[in-house]
Amino acid sequence: MNADPVLEAVNSLKKGGVIAYPTESVFGLGCDPDNEAAVNKLLSIKQRDPAKGLILVASSFEQLKPYLQTVSPELTQQALSTWPGPYTWLWPAKDEVSTLVRGIHDTLAVRVSAHPVVQKLCKTFGKPIISTSANISDQPAAQTMEQVNEAFAQKLDYILEGEAGSAGIATEIRELTTNKVVRPGSNGNK
Repeated sequence: MNADPVLEAVNSLKKGGVIAYPTESVFGLGCDPDNEAAVNKLLSIKQRDPAKGLILVASSFEQLKPYLQTVSPELTQQALSTWPGPYTWLWPAKDEVSTLVRGIHDTLAVRVSAHPVVQKLCKTFGKPIISTSANISDQPAAQTMEQVNEAFAQKLDYILEGEAGSAGIATEIRELTTNKVVRPGSNGNK
């Protein structure tokens, strides 16, 4: 066993595992977005319709670039001005991004997190991870490790300790090309 819990979480991700971890708003469920078996496992655990798509969370924009189409410098700057932070953008996805990750959409939901645990997790993993709320679809999201354990204890490969921010407040989701708010953030910012 590693002494560093983040290394344990990354080892689980590398082995195709599904983990839980704290985010800006609630605990999230995550996996390697490039491992189809892991994404299918996450969708099954969460009982989520694959058509909806998932969010990728990263420690930097550079980690997200391999999944995203190039857009104008103005649109890129629009997103970068909100990161790192609790803002998710629906960005035109590269064609090769799995439909398990982007769902039926031609966009991909992406965020550069300001949460220190997510930052360290993605930096150590070296790429983005899936980020979806730790709950069964249409149920309240887990805000504490205890709630994660109650809902998923035997189904997850690792639960990374930490504190979720903002006690269940949803992060904002915007469409990049139109700047339309798809889901309002309850965080009182921007």
